[in-house]
Amino acid sequence: MILHTYVSGEGEPLVLIHSGGMTGDTEYNEQSEFFSAENFKVIRPDLRGHGKSFGKIDYYFVQCVQDLKETLDHLGIERCHIAGVSIGGIAALLFAKEYPEKVKSLCFSGVLPKEPANWAELIKEEAQHYEHLFANEEAVAFLNEIHGENDWKSLLQSFNEADFYPFHATGDVYGIEIPVLCLVGENQELEVEAAIVYKQLHSAINIAVIPFAGHLVHREQPDLYSQTLYAFLKNS
Repeated sequence: MILHTYVSGEGEPLVLIHSGGMTGDTEYNEQSEFFSAENFKVIRPDLRGHGKSFGKIDYYFVQCVQDLKETLDHLGIERCHIAGVSIGGIAALLFAKEYPEKVKSLCFSGVLPKEPANWAELIKEEAQHYEHLFANEEAVAFLNEIHGENDWKSLLQSFNEADFYPFHATGDVYGIEIPVLCLVGENQELEVEAAIVYKQLHSAINIAVIPFAGHLVHREQPDLYSQTLYAFLKNS
């Protein structure tokens, strides 16, 4: 499936993939402006089930990887840099593993290589967060607006299903040969630990810990995120 995309700038292709529940238009705005000015062609897709991209949400990441392949082919992009956060980070990582010939470099944030001991508790907390979200009229109105005809409530709830998170794939990074950056916020202890694990799994993986930021590091520290990613791309 060809994803709805937002494209800005001209130059080396850089794909930026949003977090779960957001869209290509609502995230990475600061980074899009920054990299467009640095001679990059910035491509921000709506993942399936988000924004203006539709499609079934079963076998989610398998579908996402193929969607990204078809979208890049449609845009005539042979190779690109790719970065993503959270759900988008998983999609970016799995795409780079499946199609390494199409990826110049990979950056991901908010991705875990193994199931935490308290995973069931974290899932329960996330489910409670969604309940509060669904009761927030202002938030619901905003999400209805950005997702249009997509059933975003079912999408978010699917993220909490027991077998949704593909730990078997996110933890398998041994064969990756392209430049990789794991970029996390210091306030997410679990993700800082994950970055260290990724370094242990594959010594060539670069890690960066951004101060004064949590899970959505690109949003909480947009300038530091952009500068760090830019330094990585220039050295890739």
